[in-house]
Amino acid sequence: MSDAPPDRLSVDPSSPHYDAEVLARGVGVRFMGQEKTIVDEYCVSEGWIRVVAGNAKDRNGRPLMLKLAGPVEPYFRDQA
Repeated sequence: MSDAPPDRLSVDPSSPHYDAEVLARGVGVRFMGQEKTIVDEYCVSEGWIRVVAGNAKDRNGRPLMLKLAGPVEPYFRDQA
């Protein structure tokens, strides 16, 4: 496994960007210079993260997600 986190990663097992092996290492995300702990998915090349919007649910009962744009810096927690 490489020393850099993937360009795109999701914590949702139904997503094609889910990778349990990478998540087991512990991935942290800095968004706009601040540590974010509630990130469900990120993409470095496109510059966005998805976070849960409080307790809101969509029509299927899943948490409502917000897409925030800005600089994304993922890192492995064991290297920080």
